Amino acid sequence: MSAGALDIRLSIHDVMPHTLDQVAAILELFAAHQLGAARLLVVPGHDWSPEQLHQLHAWQSEGHELAAHGWFHKARHIRGLKHRVHAAAVSRDVAEHLALDASEICQLMRDAAAWFVDQGLSRPQVYVPPAWALGSVSLTALSTTGYQRVEVTRGELWLDQGLLEHQLLLGFEADTRLRAAALGIWNKAQMRLARLARQPVRIAIHPHDLQLRLGGELRELLRQLSPSAQAF
Repeated sequence: MSAGALDIRLSIHDVMPHTLDQVAAILELFAAHQLGAARLLVVPGHDWSPEQLHQLHAWQSEGHELAAHGWFHKARHIRGLKHRVHAAAVSRDVAEHLALDASEICQLMRDAAAWFVDQGLSRPQVYVPPAWALGSVSLTALSTTGYQRVEVTRGELWLDQGLLEHQLLLGFEADTRLRAAALGIWNKAQMRLARLARQPVRIAIHPHDLQLRLGGELRELLRQLSPSAQAF
């Protein structure tokens, strides 16, 4: 999607059985603003009902891209100092890769892709580790998982080429005043950099973001991105 001269890419994280109503509301907002298709980050390792799987099929048939997003989206334990610091500062308990070694990470990624195929969905070409925390795994190992790209904090890693497509990142998951202030500053800086560097911008939305402290800012940004709005 282009907003003015910017390359804008929309994604919705944490698509799980208990978040589908919130995901649907966000997609309805996208549709109201004529924002086109989004990337939906699906967490396979939950108890999906036939009705919920039908909804994933419907979204995929409408043109939305389904990407794999971890397995449980919850770390089984905190492993080491690096993980502990990451959990405290950024991810809390969702960075499940940081509790795994390289072989376990790759197996999790393969299992996630296989789940989509088992449900009759298209095999995902993109994998997004929860909290963008990829963990200690080499490019060579990642290349055995069957994905084309892996999304990390700095952008998308193309596994066949070993190249990183740099992308800027906006987030709105602010459930405390501190997070809201930090994300507000971060988002403004990322947009300024996007205009200077001419890099793609990912807008990463979590299911409850519209109800959190930056919900108003998110709604206004989506309104500004609408083709019917003035140039962004």
